[in-house]
Amino acid sequence: MAKEAKKLDDLFHDTLKDIYFAEKKILSTLPKMAKAAQNEELKAAFEKHHGETEGQIERLEEVFALIEKKPQGKTCDAIIGITDEGAEIMDEYEGSPALDAGLLAAAQAVEHYEISRYGTLKTWAGMLGLNKAVQLLDKTLQEEKNTDVALTQLAETAVNQEAAA
Repeated sequence: MAKEAKKLDDLFHDTLKDIYFAEKKILSTLPKMAKAAQNEELKAAFEKHHGETEGQIERLEEVFALIEKKPQGKTCDAIIGITDEGAEIMDEYEGSPALDAGLLAAAQAVEHYEISRYGTLKTWAGMLGLNKAVQLLDKTLQEEKNTDVALTQLAETAVNQEAAA
C-alpha cells in the first residue's frame, strides 16, 4: 500500500511542533542565562524575553487549536544544539569578562532561529488560508525581531566593550 504524500499542512503542523518544543526549551534556559549574566541590562533582557516567551507559547497553543491539533512538541535538534552551546559558554567562561558577550551571541543565535521559523510558519499559514494564525505568528515574529534588535544594541553599546576591556 503506497504511503500518502505529505502536503504543506503536514509540514506546517510538524514545524509548529518543532517551534513549540523550541520555545519550551528556551523558556527553561532563559532563567539560567539571566542568572549567569553579569551585565544588569543583559540580565533584564533575558528576564523580559522569558515573559515574552510565555506569551509566545500561548499563541502557539492558539494556532494548534485553529488547526484542531493537540499542542505538542517534537524534539528540535537545532535548538538543543544552540542551547547546548550556550551552556558550554556558561561553563567555560564563568566569571570571565567575555561571558556576557558569549551569552548574548548564544541568545542571538536563538533569536535568528526563531525568526526563521516564525517567518516560514507565517508564510505557510497564509498559503493555507489560516488568517488568524498569520496574525498570531506575525505578532511573535515581530517580538523576536525586536528582541534581536535590542540584543544587537546591547552588544554594540556595552557588552562587547566590557568583554574587550
